[in-house]
Amino acid sequence: QLQLVELGGGLVQPGGSLKPSCVASGFAFINYSMSWLRQAPGKEREFVATIATTGSRANYSYSARGRFRISKDNEKKTEYLQMSNLKPEDTTVYYCNARYVAAADEHWGQGTQVTVSS
Repeated sequence: QLQLVELGGGLVQPGGSLKPSCVASGFAFINYSMSWLRQAPGKEREFVATIATTGSRANYSYSARGRFRISKDNEKKTEYLQMSNLKPEDTTVYYCNARYVAAADEHWGQGTQVTVSS
């Protein structure tokens, strides 16, 4: 069964860290570039970070650069987002995305809530 399951969200104080993960099953993970996006209520989904199929290249949004680090473990079929120096404005639901451009195939996880509050 094809699935993307996000784990590891939660509540953290400002300045703290979290490392949500996204575990894939049911498709050839190694062929997919992986991304994290986030969406607050009433707002459009916002790009956070993306990483190439091999994990060799990554890009970040302006707000994420220098604080977040995306990684991809093809053996474990898992994507990670190491988030540091978290701010209250980072509070929202984070979604993982898998995209295989050559096959026009794309999958989404169910989302994980991240709350930054004192």
